[in-house]
Amino acid sequence: MIIFDNNVFTLHTRRTTYQMKADAYRVLVHTYYGARIGGGDLSYLIRYADRGFSPNPSEAGHERVYSLDTVPQEYSTCGVGDFRLPSIELELSDGSRLVDLRYKDHEIRAGKYALEGLPAFHGEGGETLVIRLEDACAQVEVELYYGVFEEHDLITRAVRIVNRSAKPVRVTRAASVCLDFMRSDMDFVTFDGRHVMERGMNRAPLRPGVQSVGSVRGISSHQHNPFVMLCDRDCGEDHGLCYGVALLYSGNFVAEAERCQFGDARLVMGIHPYHFGYLLEPGGAFTAPEAAMICSPDGFTPMSHRFHRAIRQNLLRDIPGRKPVLINSWEATYFDFDAEKLVQIAKEAAPLGIGLFVMDDGWFGKRDSDMSGLGDWTVNERKLPGGLHALVPRIHALGMRFGLWVEPEMVSEDSDLYRAHPDWALGAPGRPRTRSRSQLVLDFSRREVREHVYAALRRVLSSAPIAYVKWDMNRNLTDVFSAALPAERQGEVYHRYVLGVYEMLEWMRRDYPDMLIEGCSGGGGRFDAGMLYYTPQIWCSDNTDAVDRLTIQYGTSFCYPVCTMGAHVSAVPNEQTGRMTPLKTRGVVAMSGAFGYELDLSRISQEDKQVIRAQIRTYEDNYDLIHDGDYYRLASPYEGEGYTAWEHVSPDRRAALVSLVTSSAHAAPAFWTLKLKGLDPDAVYRVSGDERRYRGDVLMRAGYPLGMVKGDYQARQLELRAED
Repeated sequence: MIIFDNNVFTLHTRRTTYQMKADAYRVLVHTYYGARIGGGDLSYLIRYADRGFSPNPSEAGHERVYSLDTVPQEYSTCGVGDFRLPSIELELSDGSRLVDLRYKDHEIRAGKYALEGLPAFHGEGGETLVIRLEDACAQVEVELYYGVFEEHDLITRAVRIVNRSAKPVRVTRAASVCLDFMRSDMDFVTFDGRHVMERGMNRAPLRPGVQSVGSVRGISSHQHNPFVMLCDRDCGEDHGLCYGVALLYSGNFVAEAERCQFGDARLVMGIHPYHFGYLLEPGGAFTAPEAAMICSPDGFTPMSHRFHRAIRQNLLRDIPGRKPVLINSWEATYFDFDAEKLVQIAKEAAPLGIGLFVMDDGWFGKRDSDMSGLGDWTVNERKLPGGLHALVPRIHALGMRFGLWVEPEMVSEDSDLYRAHPDWALGAPGRPRTRSRSQLVLDFSRREVREHVYAALRRVLSSAPIAYVKWDMNRNLTDVFSAALPAERQGEVYHRYVLGVYEMLEWMRRDYPDMLIEGCSGGGGRFDAGMLYYTPQIWCSDNTDAVDRLTIQYGTSFCYPVCTMGAHVSAVPNEQTGRMTPLKTRGVVAMSGAFGYELDLSRISQEDKQVIRAQIRTYEDNYDLIHDGDYYRLASPYEGEGYTAWEHVSPDRRAALVSLVTSSAHAAPAFWTLKLKGLDPDAVYRVSGDERRYRGDVLMRAGYPLGMVKGDYQARQLELRAED
């Protein structure tokens, strides 16, 4: 997969080729990334000309045609002639900020590299390239890591910066990936929104200058997701060249795309330089998080499929067996519950086929509202007499497993923990702290804080069999100052905080390997590939409205597989929107994810309970198809066809599940014909509720007639099975 010949590095995957070269000045230039080709030195594609105000390196003498401002680079420098987006910035001991990187050496290894303390793709079938660049004057080395997974067309990137000098160096920018293109006629696609409306797709042509998205909130954020795409202007689901880049990081990030002056473009992505400064003592090193890239010459759908498979097979570290359908207590009880009320909810749920009961917020400390109790991880025995030791066996007796909600990173001022250790919350001395949701953020950059919180949680988790934990995080970071670090290291707090969260999640995975951990940050505020390494599913959004979820889950699907999206059926009118949608529709939308319910089952009719039983049967019958099959976006919620449609197809193409939800209804509607995807063209399929038989090629090219659907927000599902 990795070939080195005459200073040219060529990385081949099954369908793509990536190439770079150490040129005559030892600059590592980028030559090609696209559909797979035979090889050869493609540096002939780089054009050289005297560009006037583009400066020339010292080694070029008075030859003016070579400039770092115009050549495509593999890891862009700063202050030495390239005025485009830098990948790295350093503060050297003499006060200078110049970084001039040249090729030093490299090594090719069998197997995929790993990163200490950081998430990374893993597993068999990978191969590693490490290229060392050096700034000889600063005595700093930069190691560029490349991991190649041939079958997934996945190339990963990571960067390690090493101070080889005798004096301290401060890293103020360390991108994980730089992609230079010798063209700029592309669209920049991002996934943006806000709390309860996350990951909406936004697409715009690259314009002159820099376009960027990112987060300075301490988390990857509800506002912008650390996954972006660059693509042909006419790229669609099944045609056109596109590039997807995902950052495996759960903190501050930035993704910047620059359309440059001479018709070229650059994408740089990594930790946001906002309030970032990492001090390297002599011999010290800093590792930037991993980024994952997939190029698809054939549109968005193949790119998504390859990300989905790579994440499922080489990123998630899931528990064995199927994930049970769950019921969460939150929207049924909020803080107002006791053991009897919880058991009653479970008694309603168990006969319907629900296999996991989750006790949400309010079970610990003095926690009757969101004003107090966070940090005091002891069971409130006024609500739960005898603690979990008494409650969990009652849930088990109903044939259900038990899970609970935690928010380990937070503390209430009205808590025993805060009264004992006020300095354990982020905050600068002498300044009042900023509240959000009436809570403060614990300084997880400090090991003693993590160890204290984890010891308390471990006592709870070990007191009874716990099958599931929902790890929540319900505010952004402010007052980012650690009492445990000196002034010159305060720029490390944001990053050290993320590393602390990762470490504590790793402890939990180590000690409870069979427990399912679901990530959450006010829903989708930390839905990123980095968090998926520790939590194999994430609560997709606090918004459970089925119609809003169409756009949320649509945008999420471009990178992240369905099995990672926590999705629940909730009550109507919906808590966030007030919208009324049929129970069937809510179920169809939610089962395109990690399926569950979040409502008071004692308040619904027997007829609705029958609907829930049928939904769970459909989900269970199609579990492998939904979680492990290929996902196709058939009709976008943005394009105004009158409906949104999607499809799950089994790996062997013998089965499919098609789902459709209508938008607003109108009189005299058009007849709809839906063209399916991914089927075996030569197979003959049975379609649920239809006596006819259909060839796969007919369903894909001619389509399936849907007929008229009356009423707003109606849903249909079609189950397809190939005949022997």
